[in-house]
Amino acid sequence: MTALLTTNLGATPLLGRGKVRDLYAVDGALLLVATDRISAFDHVLATGIPGKGKILTQISLFWFDLLRDLAPNHLITADVAEFPAALQPYAEQLEGRSMLVKRAAMFPVECVARGYLAGSGWKEYQETGSVCGVGLPPGLEDGSRLPDALFTPATKSEKGTHDENIPFARVEALLGADDAAELRRLTMALYRRAADHAEAHGLILADTKFEFGRTAQGITLADEVLTPDSSRFWEGAAWKPGGPQPSFDKQYVRNYLESIHWNKQAPAPGLPDEVVARTQDKYLEAFRRLTGRDLAL
Repeated sequence: MTALLTTNLGATPLLGRGKVRDLYAVDGALLLVATDRISAFDHVLATGIPGKGKILTQISLFWFDLLRDLAPNHLITADVAEFPAALQPYAEQLEGRSMLVKRAAMFPVECVARGYLAGSGWKEYQETGSVCGVGLPPGLEDGSRLPDALFTPATKSEKGTHDENIPFARVEALLGADDAAELRRLTMALYRRAADHAEAHGLILADTKFEFGRTAQGITLADEVLTPDSSRFWEGAAWKPGGPQPSFDKQYVRNYLESIHWNKQAPAPGLPDEVVARTQDKYLEAFRRLTGRDLAL
């Protein structure tokens, strides 16, 4: 199986290519196509992970269904047979990895929920004893469970590469108090539901990032949701604060890139076959554990 790194849908208007997804305009809606590209340290790597886009899409669809009573989402259909006729010649390319979704006016805030201290939250805690202006007890370690799950929003930097953690007051200033409060409420409700589901299947949802937009339905859950690209899933039985945790995300890729001392500048390197296979296995295992199903790639 080869990795799909770039899509080509003929005359269908391409709106842009993100690090993973290609975005098309389709009859007043949007088509999100998850490729097999993988990024690390703000760079798309030269090697893809075969089937990754399908795994991510199917995980998102699982969560959209499980969470639909908590928040409306932007999904119209993921059934390629229901896509407009102009897309049918590309059905093989789109099958399993695409979603037709409603257009939304996106909020310029990454809605992050953290139940554990890791990543940028851990770095900020080490420097300030707090995360996004929320003070935390002394003595916490990398991987520690937080006393209470936190809403730790972020906004994109001017360069559009790194997310910047911001205090809630900044969200209120950007969006207004009512929308800021509703985004926080939705984020924490979704996180708690998802964390409980993950825990019941032996996984820890350490943190995750949601994106919301406004549609005719009101505030709407958009983009991908609760995938290993946007979330930290840890092995519950192996959890031990004090360092990196066994995880079901691209940390394995990051570790490899650190081991070869890449300077994190373009061009990004490729990955050896072993790292590709191991990463694919981790994504598939996350799907199996969360959904209770196998996925044929």
